[in-house]
Amino acid sequence: MLTFLKRQAFAIAIVLCGASACLWPNWYDTWFGVELKPFVGPSIQLIMFGMGTTLTANDFASVVKKPWCVAVGAVLQFSIMPFAALGVAKVLGFQGELAAGMVLIGSVAGGMASNVIAYLAKANVALSVTMTCVSTLLSPFVTPFLMKTLAGAYVEIDTVKMMIEMFKIVLLPVGAGYVLRRLLGRHYETHKKPIDAVLQAVAMFGICFSLVVCVAPNSERLKEAGAIILLSSVLHTGVGYSLGYWISRLLGKVLPIDERDARTVAIEVGMQNGGMAAALAVNVLHSTVAALPANAAAVWMNLSGSMLANWWNKRPPKER
Repeated sequence: MLTFLKRQAFAIAIVLCGASACLWPNWYDTWFGVELKPFVGPSIQLIMFGMGTTLTANDFASVVKKPWCVAVGAVLQFSIMPFAALGVAKVLGFQGELAAGMVLIGSVAGGMASNVIAYLAKANVALSVTMTCVSTLLSPFVTPFLMKTLAGAYVEIDTVKMMIEMFKIVLLPVGAGYVLRRLLGRHYETHKKPIDAVLQAVAMFGICFSLVVCVAPNSERLKEAGAIILLSSVLHTGVGYSLGYWISRLLGKVLPIDERDARTVAIEVGMQNGGMAAALAVNVLHSTVAALPANAAAVWMNLSGSMLANWWNKRPPKER
């Protein structure tokens, strides 16, 4: 029971934070007279900085060792998920900012929690880290284009502004974290375990913070339409897991992609960076409504990812 709770700690924290934001929205408007909404972006930057400190030159070796896996993952990430998000939005009748937010969660990079899920699912963790990093680095260039193309009919999309914002939210903090680790060198490696523990706690706080700040102003709307917004996440994530896995398995007949790699691709494609999407919704679209699909996804992706990991953990992957 204790092991289960430890594995589900992040998902439980997200559920509790989302529930508290719905029940007591006034808690998350201002703290000590300071409005919280402007701090959503910096909280995600802090998470990206933490991600940068975890990267080493060896993490990029998978690009050379398994270029097909990385390429397949990136293509599926930025094709299946945005178009699936648009399809779900149309099927469920989403309009305006809500529809744009749905497309946004489908157009961002893979989520960092996917690396933990890959480990629990007995997938290829090194490949998972590489794929997350590659999709994150590509996102400032790809996400604004996808949003302009697929969500431009719902809200006005300033492509240049979104690209600049993503450089600030993603590339700069990731780069700063990576440089800091290189500068610290042996000192970082000596204290790696406690540093990583602190960074994981910071990441959990950052995602929970962005969740409550975006959910609180829309608590009444969530009480009315929360079920259908959660359904959108269930459908969207399910498409990502399923197509990510089975397309990889089919391609494995002609490319060196084994089942462990297919599991990794499925997890990477299905799990999006909800924190990044929420920050972009607030900072670029100036809409907490557009952040609702990202917040719902943050809850469901961690729950569903944990369930999928438990399922695969009991079924060792077949060797090629």
